[in-house]
Amino acid sequence: MTEPLRIGIAGLGTVGASVFGILADRGAEFADRLGRSMVVTSVCARDRSRDRGIDLSGAVWFDDPVALARSGDIDVFVELMGGEDGHAKLSVEAALRAGRHVVTANKALLATHGTALARLAEDHGVALNFEAAVAGVIPIVKTMRECLGANRIRHVYGIMNGTCNYILTEMEREKREFAAVLSDAQDLGYAEADPTFDVGGFDTAHKLAILTSLAFGTEVSFEDVYIEGIEKITQQDLNAAAELGFRIKLLGVALDTGNGIEQRVHPTMVPIDSPIADVDGVFNAVAISGDHMGDLMLEGRGAGAGPTASAVIADLFDVAAGHIVPAFGRPASKLAAYRQARMRAHEGGYYVALELYDRPGAVAAIAKRMAEQGISLESIIQKPRMLPHRQERVEKSDTMPVVLITHDTLEQAVREALDAIEVDGHISSSPRMIRIEKLQVGTGK
Repeated sequence: MTEPLRIGIAGLGTVGASVFGILADRGAEFADRLGRSMVVTSVCARDRSRDRGIDLSGAVWFDDPVALARSGDIDVFVELMGGEDGHAKLSVEAALRAGRHVVTANKALLATHGTALARLAEDHGVALNFEAAVAGVIPIVKTMRECLGANRIRHVYGIMNGTCNYILTEMEREKREFAAVLSDAQDLGYAEADPTFDVGGFDTAHKLAILTSLAFGTEVSFEDVYIEGIEKITQQDLNAAAELGFRIKLLGVALDTGNGIEQRVHPTMVPIDSPIADVDGVFNAVAISGDHMGDLMLEGRGAGAGPTASAVIADLFDVAAGHIVPAFGRPASKLAAYRQARMRAHEGGYYVALELYDRPGAVAAIAKRMAEQGISLESIIQKPRMLPHRQERVEKSDTMPVVLITHDTLEQAVREALDAIEVDGHISSSPRMIRIEKLQVGTGK
């Protein structure tokens, strides 16, 4: 049997402790499978005294993650601290420069510095593996990096944040508004005390930036992702979506338009009979379309100690087996410069929700503004405002909810029409616009 793979873990939160525990409990089994044992020789965390439910007595403790990363007593550095800069960035760079393989679950680090880190790994002949950074237990990174090389990827999209998917699922099922469901999600540990990173779409955007590079062979470009969160989604929107044959999901979408790459994160109405519409709760799913492969969708748990630790250990298996491939599927020097498509040139139908003042001529004025931009309306829906859970009308108000559904049109045209509508003063609050996505992946078409 070859020499053990010596592992140093920086970050002993729930994921780090789970990785350590799994390796300790099943080390002999893994050694039989690999022909090589994997041993955690060193660890680093902020608090030595914390009880993590694991026996750390056999591991050398480091107070400084950079010192651990440079240690000659490890072969692979596992970074589970998080954060796009600071200790995470410094320690990963130190490990790569010292010729240590790196395994990380840090999507923010990779979305911000992924291209540079990939170059550094290749310069020193070591692996930079990050399966756990995107969609938890779903093996999407390995699939895109190693299994689909014969294909030109046309389109990748998915549900990549379990917190948002849980909130939207519960809002729909329980007929409750965003704030109430978010509070429950925080109590259950699905959402952070400050949930902005998740519900604002930023977590999904980090993951999408990584998948975009893998899909299209471009340098990672998080700053070019268009981002909207789910904070403004209401029961009215969910009910309207259901009546129209859709469900609302927060999607990350990337596609090659032929004139550049489009990356966007936003609430989306997806056909109720599409596979991704059935992905509920804290589950994630990623769908891919390629020229030879056709359509593929992978689904699984997107977060949590167990699923994330599983993905980390899968990366360690590759390192132990000597399986080293370029981080983003091709040499970093061959990654194309990112060329951004014009986001507002996206074509598709749109759902627009308005709080319209209840006065003569208001609806006609709205329709006129849409027509001025060449927008054809599929429908205009006016319904009385109803109380949640009960089929009772709310007392008469000076505004009424109106929903517009457009035929395929340019987003720029919709936005210009809505700007004019706001200036006209016919609505009491800003419009809510949700894209109706034409799904080509996983629909069977």
